[in-house]
Amino acid sequence: MTAAILNYLCVIITHFLSTDTTLFPGYSKLQIRIAVSVFFFCQGICFASWASRIPDIKTALHLSEAALGTILLGLPIGQFVTMPFSGRAVTRFGSKNVLRIAIVFYCLALISIGLVTAPWQLVLCLFAFGVSGNMCNISVNTQGVNAEALYGRAIMSSFHGVWSTAGFTGALTGLLMMKLQLSPFQHFCIVASIVILLSQFFAKYLLLTPTSKAAASFKRISMPHGLLLQLGIIGFCCLSCEGCMFDWSGVYFKDVVKAEGSMVSLGYASFMIMMATGRFVGDKLAEKFSRKKMVQVSGVLIFSGMMFAVLLPYLITATIGFLVVGFGVSTIIPLLYSTVGKANLEVSKGIAIATVSSIGFLGFLMGPPLIGYIAQLAGLQYSFMTIAFLGLGISVLISKVKEIE
Repeated sequence: MTAAILNYLCVIITHFLSTDTTLFPGYSKLQIRIAVSVFFFCQGICFASWASRIPDIKTALHLSEAALGTILLGLPIGQFVTMPFSGRAVTRFGSKNVLRIAIVFYCLALISIGLVTAPWQLVLCLFAFGVSGNMCNISVNTQGVNAEALYGRAIMSSFHGVWSTAGFTGALTGLLMMKLQLSPFQHFCIVASIVILLSQFFAKYLLLTPTSKAAASFKRISMPHGLLLQLGIIGFCCLSCEGCMFDWSGVYFKDVVKAEGSMVSLGYASFMIMMATGRFVGDKLAEKFSRKKMVQVSGVLIFSGMMFAVLLPYLITATIGFLVVGFGVSTIIPLLYSTVGKANLEVSKGIAIATVSSIGFLGFLMGPPLIGYIAQLAGLQYSFMTIAFLGLGISVLISKVKEIE
């Protein structure tokens, strides 16, 4: 029985990884765009579902704040160690084939988190969640880049807007599941079932992106340079800001703004709402003002909004500042991926996206701890001021990039 199941799985995987020479199947552009959007939504709601149940899992495993903080590193470590492989997997087998397998493993990893009974099990499950999540991330963004090329105009920001919307949906779903007194395992099973059904239905509409066995070889690995290095550093600055807002905005409102009760979450909520809004209008703005101008303005908005919140640390002014920062952060990463898709590079789009993502993700990892260290030495306001200058750095760096319009 076991051998038969394993043989069946091998047949399925082999079928999924078979390459196809037809790059654009006979589906409409709208069908393709909806399919790519569905996969962005599926990935976003899986991540948000996990995040919404962290307090319950912390309580169930009797974890201290320090222990939880250490265990949570399993997810980004899983994402980071996979980055050298994800771009090459997408190049070798195609983003469609990788994505429709990776999303299933992403769901299985989510379900496994709901089954943990010991801290070491949570570490392993989060590591698997990070690995499969990174494979999904690189392949779905490669799909987005190719869909944008098919449309011939900017649509990348709208895909990331769908991901942000999925974050809100996942958070609200988590509240509903807790109100219904469903366990994390039951919650994750429901979400995973819906995601798997959606992904398998819409997978046929995904683009068959170019594949190359030679381009995916590890013999061709080299240090990033030129355009990819420049875009990676800009991504590093942006994701440092984004990571700090995710992890420290509530602390800032509680300790510096002195917000009370539910008002503590106002800063994070305002940031997220404006980030989602910015992503849905970002494509139109990029078409009107050019991608380079948009990134330059976005960097200035991050600087201005953060400094406004730092210099005037009151409830209304800080909320306004965080709204501005959210809009500033919203379109930078999608525009960087869009630039990679349009650039004439020596490497495949999958590897190029993975390279920019890898450098940028270092900022997401290093930014929040950096805030903590600076806050310990000089105070939280000064540490947020550091993030403001990273925003200014984005505007300066993008002006040096000749390849972006």
